[in-house]
Amino acid sequence: MKLPFKIILFIFLIGCGNTDKELETVKPYEGPTEEMADMVLYRSESATTKVKLVTPLLQQYASGDREFPKGVYMEFYDEEGKLKTTLKANEAKYFKEEDHWRGRGDVVIKNVETKEQLNTEELFWKPSEERMYTEKFVKITLPDQVLYGTGLDAKQDLSEYTIKQPEGEFYLDE
Repeated sequence: MKLPFKIILFIFLIGCGNTDKELETVKPYEGPTEEMADMVLYRSESATTKVKLVTPLLQQYASGDREFPKGVYMEFYDEEGKLKTTLKANEAKYFKEEDHWRGRGDVVIKNVETKEQLNTEELFWKPSEERMYTEKFVKITLPDQVLYGTGLDAKQDLSEYTIKQPEGEFYLDE
């Protein structure tokens, strides 16, 4: 009875072993290392709120990248703490190495002071340069007109912008 048991144990141990090729094909885990739900985050300077971020789900990666697969809403405040601009996107991602953001889906930016609104399906934001850009279709709603086009380069508060390929009718100041 001892011999068959040893044979079975030997076969079992051989069957459980991995070859070097099998070990080489095992990929390291690249998914999120942290997840946070129903998060509200504030960034402040000198006791004044600068940014408020609200998201139902934040996924943090080992690289420092962050994903917001269920959307993000952000508020940007001026030096006095007054709300200046809001941003909403159906999904977003922060790329740490490049220090830029990408919003996708129904991206809406509103300048509260000027009552201007930007709508697009994808938008990139470079905080260090305080610039936003896209190559997608954009719609900018002003108090007295609506501008359309493809491609945009703008200040992050929409105080200045260039539509790369404007479309439709629009007014020019003389």
